[in-house]
Amino acid sequence: MTSSDDRVRVAVIGASGYTGAELLRILLGHPRVTIAMVMARRAAGQRIDAVFPHLTGRLALPVEVFDADAVAAGAEVAFCALPHGESALVVAALRARGVTTLDLSADFRLHDAATWSQWYGSAEHAHHPAAELLAGAVYGLPERHRARLRGAELIAVPGCYPTATTLAIAPLLDAGLVRATGLVVDGKSGASGVGRTPGLSTHLPESAEGIRAYKVGGTHRHTPEMEQELSLAANAPVRLLFTPHLVPMSRGILACVYAEPTDPSRPAAAYRDALVAAYRDEPFVDVLAPGLTPDTAFVRGSNRCHVTAVYDPRAQRVLALSAIDNLVKGAAGQAVQCLNVARGWPETMGLDTVALFP
Repeated sequence: MTSSDDRVRVAVIGASGYTGAELLRILLGHPRVTIAMVMARRAAGQRIDAVFPHLTGRLALPVEVFDADAVAAGAEVAFCALPHGESALVVAALRARGVTTLDLSADFRLHDAATWSQWYGSAEHAHHPAAELLAGAVYGLPERHRARLRGAELIAVPGCYPTATTLAIAPLLDAGLVRATGLVVDGKSGASGVGRTPGLSTHLPESAEGIRAYKVGGTHRHTPEMEQELSLAANAPVRLLFTPHLVPMSRGILACVYAEPTDPSRPAAAYRDALVAAYRDEPFVDVLAPGLTPDTAFVRGSNRCHVTAVYDPRAQRVLALSAIDNLVKGAAGQAVQCLNVARGWPETMGLDTVALFP
């Protein structure tokens, strides 16, 4: 049994959002971690179990305003669940004080500062606020970058759509089974992916009885992140068409990735077989049996990803599919998985929860 002296003290910054809540839920069950402090500007002064009543009886820390010196004095590791732009400045302050940081914003996912400015720049932050840290940030998708994550001190936790998309199609690009050109990504997400701030798009009467595409025509900010990771898999530039949809459910992402085969005469089973080979030893990725397709209902609340691939010989198109919980494998769970890898702990530690069903 792990004593309190052996536990790593962590801070959760941006703790009042859905991702912050999920981080706290997962970290409370982690045997090597103690939650030392929680910070969130809009909830400062409250107790965290008042912000999130589901934590009653489990965590009663006061919510504090961010203070880099206080974090450095009281924690070894910080999880940052803040908006892009704002997060970069917080991360820079923490890294300057030697705090290992896992950033769940988009601020350190893209390798190129100019690309960040193009997609995330604003009037307040036209240029990346901490571009000098980009080269040292490790993209936190363990299934693709496990070796670099070991010992990493700045980890950029991937976006939810890029996680689902990359896990579905990257092994087929790795193996040269599909072309790097002509990729189409159709993604569907639950409303929690929009965040906790109220808005008409997620107001129940506005969203409960419909499904809509949003940020269409190559405007969604996860597009360059997907292209970056899939270009690495293909060893060639990737330009894809990505269309996200808002689905009337709280959690989950379903990604359908359409691709052209490099050899249309290849046996249909080859595509699923490539996923089996890629994920045979992966603790959180399950290749479904032939005939089954991923369903967000069966990964809800877990760090698991369900994948498969099929081939339509008449249309000569490959379809790779994946399902994840956007708040777990798409955010908080993946962050904890990255911490486990970085610290040399068992990768499944604190993450072996069975999915919730129904």
